[in-house]
Amino acid sequence: SVNDAVVHGIPDGYRLGDGDLVSLDCGALLDGWAGDAAVSFTVGRARPEDTRLIATAEEALAAGIAAAVPGNRIGDIAHAVGRVSRAAGYGIPDGYGGHGIGRAMHEDPGVPNEGRRGRGMVLRAGMVLAIEPMLIASGSDDTYTARDGWTVRTLDTSRATHAEHSVAITESGPRILTVP
Repeated sequence: SVNDAVVHGIPDGYRLGDGDLVSLDCGALLDGWAGDAAVSFTVGRARPEDTRLIATAEEALAAGIAAAVPGNRIGDIAHAVGRVSRAAGYGIPDGYGGHGIGRAMHEDPGVPNEGRRGRGMVLRAGMVLAIEPMLIASGSDDTYTARDGWTVRTLDTSRATHAEHSVAITESGPRILTVP
């Protein structure tokens, strides 16, 4: 996903250039198990506003991961991600977020990028969640699906970023399964 593409970007012949913001979302199936992760970076000289956007997505991801402990709820993760994102003035695309992951790439429960503490499913040791903040630089939450039927873009053409890890909830705390 490049520049104003939030997620699900489909390569289309566009040649990356100096200053482009790129989000790479990769999923894998191995021996019957799924993993999902995303990282964002800039090509060549980074614009300071892009560097801040990427850093905030990573900070929101870290906050969501820190909330992924037994006894907390899905809403605690959502609240942590949303609090960091909104405090920085960024938008959160409506209808997109993380998910359970295991034998299939997308499983229940859904893991929103914004929510209320103490709400939703109780987290238990043994659960694995893909936590994935997606942020829009302008502060808008509005997106549309491009003509390719897959790429989600910002409605106002502002830049977007995406960060994700697959995280196991354990009695000793969250364990990131997709560390590079």
